[in-house]
Order: sequence, then structure tokens, then C-alpha cells
Amino acid sequence: MRLASALLEKRFGKKLGFADDGVVFLDPAVGTGTYPVAAIKHGLDKVRERSGPGAVPARARQMAENMHGFEVLVGPYAVAHLRLTQALEGAINEAREDGAPEEKLDKRLNIYLADTLESPNAAPPGGLNLTYRALTREHEAARRIKNEGDILVCLGNPPYDRQQIEDGDTTTRRKGGWVRFGDQVEGAAKQEEQGERAILKDFTEPATKSGAGVHLKNLYNDYVYFWRWALWRLFEQQESGGIVTFITASSYLAGPGFVGVREAMRRTFDELWIIDLGGDNLGTRKTPNVFNIQTPVAIAIGVRSARPSPDTPAKVRYAKIEGETREEKLAQLDAIGDFRVLTWRQAPDDWHKPFLPAGKGDYFGWPFLSDLFPYQRSGSKFGRSWPIAETRELLVTRWNKLLTQAGMSRATLFKNNQYRKINRQYNHHISGAALPKLESLGAKEYPPTISAYAFRSYDRQYAIEDIRFNDRMGEVLWRVQGNTQVFLTSLASEALAEGQGVIASASVPDLHHFRGSFGGKDVIPLYRDAAGTEPNVTAGLLDVLGKEHGATPSAEDLAAYVYALLGGQSYTQRFWNELETPGPRVPLTKDGALFDEAAALGRRLIWLHTYAERFQGPGRGDEVPQGTARIVKGVSSDPAHYPEKYSYDEDAHEIIVGDGRFGPVAPAIWEFEVSGLKVVQSWLGYRMKKRAGKKSSPLDDIRPEHWTARMSDELLELLWVLEATLAMEPELGSALDRVVAGACFQASDLPIPQPHERKAPGAKAKAGDDLFALLDSEEEEEEDD
Repeated sequence: MRLASALLEKRFGKKLGFADDGVVFLDPAVGTGTYPVAAIKHGLDKVRERSGPGAVPARARQMAENMHGFEVLVGPYAVAHLRLTQALEGAINEAREDGAPEEKLDKRLNIYLADTLESPNAAPPGGLNLTYRALTREHEAARRIKNEGDILVCLGNPPYDRQQIEDGDTTTRRKGGWVRFGDQVEGAAKQEEQGERAILKDFTEPATKSGAGVHLKNLYNDYVYFWRWALWRLFEQQESGGIVTFITASSYLAGPGFVGVREAMRRTFDELWIIDLGGDNLGTRKTPNVFNIQTPVAIAIGVRSARPSPDTPAKVRYAKIEGETREEKLAQLDAIGDFRVLTWRQAPDDWHKPFLPAGKGDYFGWPFLSDLFPYQRSGSKFGRSWPIAETRELLVTRWNKLLTQAGMSRATLFKNNQYRKINRQYNHHISGAALPKLESLGAKEYPPTISAYAFRSYDRQYAIEDIRFNDRMGEVLWRVQGNTQVFLTSLASEALAEGQGVIASASVPDLHHFRGSFGGKDVIPLYRDAAGTEPNVTAGLLDVLGKEHGATPSAEDLAAYVYALLGGQSYTQRFWNELETPGPRVPLTKDGALFDEAAALGRRLIWLHTYAERFQGPGRGDEVPQGTARIVKGVSSDPAHYPEKYSYDEDAHEIIVGDGRFGPVAPAIWEFEVSGLKVVQSWLGYRMKKRAGKKSSPLDDIRPEHWTARMSDELLELLWVLEATLAMEPELGSALDRVVAGACFQASDLPIPQPHERKAPGAKAKAGDDLFALLDSEEEEEEDD
């Protein structure tokens, strides 16, 4: 608030006033202060310091007159009136002479029991009883503030809430109000499309036109609605200019679905100052939050003069508050008196680029991984966990159990939801033939196809390959799987953390394959067809490389080269700061011999990470190379002793699984991670008696009857693969060092992917599609993370 106050005084010659918990605005004649009470006292302290104690009462009365706020809940509304009135009257009376009577404010504060997002146009009905008449007066007072007068500052801490509506719930009203839906024509067909144009479309339409429509689900959030409302009120309802300052979730800074938000802000503001507070407790780089929440937050201060410049992008400046604890961050914030205290870095001017610093140096000139392999999409999302299991046999058992039930009992076991129900008809994901409804199947129906499935990084499991079971199957991935197909998974919209920057698999990857949650959704198939005849490589790219290198590489050469650079530990270590801006970039060497050397390393690494299923060749057979770990003591096959927990013996360097032991296992293998996913510990967690992760159905309780010899072998193979991977790290790091030290292609030297290359195989491109494709018809629906 102090920064907003400083900016306000500098740009407008005014001083800051008041804020409510959701949205708050002030008119130009305000004194100083803010909400909550402590901030109001701070503002009046500044008045006392500058002008003397005698100036405080007048400023407090002026503050009470000019600050306005909305609160939709009765409790906070009443508390706000009580505490703020006490604070202001306390400041007034503190300056009175001895013996003088206590003063009261002349009238109630301009805080109204009203919904900010409610229509500013619709008047409430008349003829109401006493209680509703009082509410009507509040509504009408708020409506006047929304429509009349000049407001200089809008500030607050809007809530973060992406509404989830249960399947079958037809009574819960979708949030967003007038901002999201406009004033609709009640009872009209397709009601959401009737009436005035909703102002939220100024955020959503640029995203759709840019091809990022698949990510729009993330915009249906309270804080986004408040952002749009604030821009409308200060810069579309008046011509005086002003300031918006919010502390909100920070997903708009770089999220792919927020390109329209960023464009609107760049067109609206002259300057935008971002203070990133971090606080991500769920993502790749965990940091303490200043609030008791899991979601990272940022402070934004946007300013515009009375004369708009919509065709000139705002100057966006970025600073970050870092600290080991919440208290450290709060102390740093408390010490900020003006803008000069912070180190600001400029963000790009491009309309859609993230509100993050523009990179300096070679890294930010290199092509994005997604510009080399243009088609990418989310992994497969079942929406229920029971069709995924460690063994084929377990899935058959669960299938048979499902068929023993009928009616609602079968629906409950299956886990009906809005995307998949047992009484609906679905078509086969490859042939297109109609499949029998699951409710119609008899008790002895043969199980559907069970296929290998890349569940988590290095974790091979099995899944029912059937669209009837899978909410967001990602049919195209299953259609293009083949004996030569390799799937690469990375993070395109979230910062990479410790470990490799890309992971390979031979099987279709899960939505959260890369790191287990939140962001592991960026899957790149090497080929656009199952036969491996149509590379998913930008047209002309291999020819450009061949012209420079003297020999044209294959698609597999390119994938292997990229994997050598991004698939080791050194990539994220070397570019840790640069990777704060999501979207890994690839240094493509102009040295043909160095390219071939790196590609040879990458072939071996992909061979290892696909458990010898891909890129076989000289020295790379059909089995994982044996490492040092052995079964020191076998895990009991007695069902009564199925492992319930696991641990690591640091002294013996052994992994304890139930009553079994595996070793020697180096600590680096035990702690091996992919952006926060502890690989070995995750693998074991999903194989314990009580499986890790969420339960979707009683079918999840059907677990393996006993620990098998094959399960022990698979654990050894995992340990051997990780051991061999770490052994390659010196060579991988050296190759990356030499590539970066030499001449590399700039992104501007290379062909740009065309819209049709971004589309799923068989899909038709349409005007406006560019960076992100609307990959399959299924993806056009709202998808939950």
C-alpha cells in the first residue's frame, strides 16, 4: 500500500485512501490510509508526521467520506463497519484537547452490503418488506458507486476460488456474475449468449484467437473476475485515469490461459509493477507463502493517466521477494518505503508474453522445445484411479468385481461423473465403432484392452485402454503409439526445478506423468503416426541443421540430441534462474560433430529411460543394464506380510520394503527427483498395501494379493536405470558445457511452426490458431487439474 501511495502522489498529486477485502475504490479527494485497521493507522501516522497532530481529525473525516467498499457477507460487513469506525474515531479523538467531549463520525461509512460482481445496471424489485428494503438501499448505493463519480484508486485482496460444481448439480449458480455473463435475457435459448456482451470476453477472446482456448478453464476464478471489474470501473466508466493495486494469486503472470488478461492489462495501463511474493507449496519450486494458503501470490500496481494509449504496451516491471520463511518475506515488505528499494527488471513488451523479466544472454534467444516439436498436448486423464494398476492381473480382478454389481452399485464402483457414465454410449477411440454401454455388460464379459501406461516418471504401470473409462483420454496419444514411438514429457507452463528437464517413455503418459501433479501435462510424441513415418518436427528444421552440419539429421537424431542436453541433471542446474520463466529452451549447436556426439549420448539415455524398449542399437540391447543393487533379503510373498511401509537405511545404504531389503543404493538414487517428484519413493508408495494417491472407488481397495518376484525385479530395474543415469551425468554435463560455449542457432534462424503443425494429427487448423492447439474435441470442454 505504501508503494501505491507513493506512485499515486507522484503521478496524480494525491494520497491514498481505503481498501476492502474484495474490491475497493476511492475518489480523487481522499486523504490517506487503507484497510485493515493497522494500515489506516499507518496512513494517519504519515499525516501526523508530515502536517502535525492537528491535521489528523480533518484527514480522518475526509477518509471516512471518500473511501468506499463492498462486502457480500453480513459478518465481515458488520465487523468492517465496527473496526474501521473505531479506528477513525479513535484517531479523531486522540488529537482533541483535554476535557473536550469525544467526537463521532457524522454518518456511517460508505461500506455497502453488496456483491461487487453483480450487475451495475439492474435495479432491484420494489414492494419489498422492511428487511429487503434495507438490502435494496445497500444495493442501490453500491450501484451508484459503480456507475457514478471518478474513482482514483481500486485496491484489495480478491479471493482465489475456481468454482467446482458437482456432477448433476443443477441448482448451484455459476460464479462470476455480471462480469462473466453480462445482463442476460432471462428464459432465452442459450441464455448465456443472449443480452449484452460480458466484459470477461475481453480476457477470453484473445486467448481463444491465439490458440490457448484449451486453458481458459483457469480464468473462471474469483480473482480474475475482480481484475476485470476493476479495469472496467476505473478505465472504462471514467476518463480520469487511476491506479489498481491488488494482491492476488500469481497464475496470471505466466499461465498460458491468461494471454488475454495480459494483453488487456498491457493495453489498459501505462505502467505495471509486479512484486512476486512466491509461496507455491504445490508446484515445482516450493517457497513459503505470506498467507496461509498453498497458491503463490503477487502484488500488482497498475497506473494509467487520463489519456489512454491502448496500442502501446504498458511498461511492465518485475521484482521478487525471496526469503526462507514467511516472517522474512513480511519483514522485507514492511521495510519497503518506495520503489527505489526494490530491484526491478523489465518484462517483454509483447502483448501475450509473461509478466516476468525479459531474459538477457544467449538462453532467451534459443528456440523453445515446443518450437522444435510443434505438436504437444496434455497426457491422459482417467478421472478415476482404479483403471490404473501395477499389474494386468489387478485390473482384471477389478473389472470382474465391477461386473458383479448392477444399477447404482455399478455406477458407484465405476465412479460416474459428468464426463463418463455407465449408461452413456461412447465410440472406440481408434475404429470409431459404438461400444456397449457399461451398464449393459453381463457378469462374464471379457476384459477390455489393458496396455502399458507411463504413470509417473520412471514408473511403468498398466491401464485400461478404453474411452468409456477415461474422462480425458487424449485419444490421439493412444492412436499414435507404436513400436518406434517415443513420448517426451516436460513442463511448458510451470518452472522446472531439480532434476531433468524432460523425461522419455515408450507408453502413453498420464496427465501428471512428469512430476505427479500440477503442470506435468506437456506431452510431445516424436511421431504423428503409429508407424513412425511422420515426424513431429517443425517443417524445414532438419534441413536447416543439415545445411550447417553437412549431413541432415533424422527426427530420432534431433530427439536424442535434445534429450542429452535436457534429460540430465545439469540443464536445470545451469539455467536455474532462466527457467523461472516457464518453457524450456534448447541450445542447438552449429557444430555437426558436437551434435552427433550429444545425440549418441541421448540415444543411450532414452534407451535407459524407456527401460531398453526404444533406441536399441550397438551396446544397447533389449534389457536394462545390470547395476550394483541386489535383493539383499527377499520381500515375503505371504499375503499376510504384504509391505505396508518402506524406508531407507542410511548406514547400510539399503532400501527396506516390508521385511525385504535392496542394496547397495546410494543416497543420490534414493533422493533422485524430477521437479519435486522423488522417483524411488513415489514408485514404492504406489505399491504399498495402502496405495499412495487419492481413492476414486471401492475398487481402489483391491490390491495385489502378495508381493511378487516380478515386482522385486522391477524395483531393481528402476534402481539400475537411475544408477546408470547418474553415471552418465559427467558426460552429459560436459556436452552441455561445450554446446553452450560454442555457436548455437538463434530461434530467429529457424523455421516457425505453422498452425497445422500445432494441431492434432487429422485435425484441421483454422484462422487464429498459433501457439496452443485445441487438440481434440474432448479438450474443448472445461478440464479440472
